[in-house]
Amino acid sequence: MELVLVAKPPYPGVKRPVAKATARSLISKFGKLDMESIARRGIINGVAPILILLLLGSPAAAQNSTPKNSVLENIALCNGIDRTSPEPQIDGCTAVIDSGEHTPAAAIAYNNRGDAYTAKADYDRAVQDFNRSIEINPTNAKPFNNRGVVYLKKGEYDLAIRDLDEAIRLNPDYAKAFVNRAETYQKKNEYDRAARDYDEAIRLDPNLKAAWDGRCWTRAILGQLQAALEDCNKALQSQPTDAATYDSRGLTYMKMGQFDSAIHDYNSALRFEPKLASALYGRGLAKLKKGDKVGSDTDIAAAKKIQAKIGDDFTRYGVQ
Repeated sequence: MELVLVAKPPYPGVKRPVAKATARSLISKFGKLDMESIARRGIINGVAPILILLLLGSPAAAQNSTPKNSVLENIALCNGIDRTSPEPQIDGCTAVIDSGEHTPAAAIAYNNRGDAYTAKADYDRAVQDFNRSIEINPTNAKPFNNRGVVYLKKGEYDLAIRDLDEAIRLNPDYAKAFVNRAETYQKKNEYDRAARDYDEAIRLDPNLKAAWDGRCWTRAILGQLQAALEDCNKALQSQPTDAATYDSRGLTYMKMGQFDSAIHDYNSALRFEPKLASALYGRGLAKLKKGDKVGSDTDIAAAKKIQAKIGDDFTRYGVQ
């Protein structure tokens, strides 16, 4: 998988039984598989999609006494066919790794298992698996991207930048790595650099929603308000239920002085994500601007319970 912080959970809790797999069906199903994982805004990861081809062509697979259907089912699980929880993917990838520790298929399986551990927030194991994937195949950009995402989640921003730089060096057209590096620059308050990376991600993949939302947020902070509004509108065209994008547009309207529109967007964000601290705090500020002190105090207090220093963030965004 390759890891972007975005819209919906990778394991939504709806049980999907694993169908009996065939080589043809797995190649068709997973040939272009690409998934997204949760984040406040931006970080992207997806399953490495060619495991079936590598494993069926490897000597280790040919010598393995496991029945063919079991091998194929493990491949399917490792490629992410069962999204009820990370555990089936971990089990499938472990079986693939056990069938041939140093094969190209094992490199992909380590990457995919690392992604599953990331979904569990088991970041130490995730890093170990991405390390192993890179050791076996140091020319694959995805595990560098994914390890960078883990470092970003852990707040180790310089390590994240280093890995994302390498992912982009290996694959200069890797739009999702640009999004992830932009997210990291945001965390470092380097908004000009973040904006440039979002520009490049959109140039490479104009359909990448996370890039439009991330650039909206960044442009709003930089004061490029009309351009920010256009970016958020573009993001909402493709995903009209995304809390982060409504939150971004709410900030934009706040800085434009359009407080009713800001409150409307913050309401939408909170409908989809009721504990989004930035939306609660932003709505509280907008209510205060409109003279609703009681409503403002309630929202701001709720936001600070979730994120104690949220007020410092808004001061940095230029909104008080």
